[in-house]
Amino acid sequence: MTGFFSSYFKLLDEKICSIKFEELVAVSDLVVQTNKKSGKIIIIGNGGSAAIASHASIDFTKAANIRAINFNESSLLTCLSNDYGYEHWAEKAIEFYADKADLVILISSSGKSKNIINAAFKVKEMGMPLVTLSGFSTDNKLKTIGDINLWVDSSQYNIIETVHQTWILSVIDHLIHKA
Repeated sequence: MTGFFSSYFKLLDEKICSIKFEELVAVSDLVVQTNKKSGKIIIIGNGGSAAIASHASIDFTKAANIRAINFNESSLLTCLSNDYGYEHWAEKAIEFYADKADLVILISSSGKSKNIINAAFKVKEMGMPLVTLSGFSTDNKLKTIGDINLWVDSSQYNIIETVHQTWILSVIDHLIHKA
């Protein structure tokens, strides 16, 4: 009975530790640079990734004293989806709410979510730095667009999402520790 959990937690530990720690330092540095320019952190995801975006944006703001927002307001999502199509709501939110000094973090477990990919192209068009978090295929589209692309070598949603959350929260804790 406990064999599943033992294997699961070993796999999770392996995936969390698979990142080059320099990449997390690079993300931390981008966050600090953004904050120094009076920019904000914008974090967007779908489903479980949206929940990670909410958690991280609150912790960036409250715990690390770095302004951060996410777009999980149902009225905003349904308005932009209705007016521009679901595939375009995130890019329209970026267009309406982002400033040149901002940093955008996009999260998609598959790296194939059309609305997240469209948002990534909008971020690049607007000249802002972009961090992506994805998983599944090594050649997923999102992984090719960001300035820093954090990728989890897994095809299991819960493993990928747990690793993404751990990585982004570790950046926040790193910034708190440095301050």
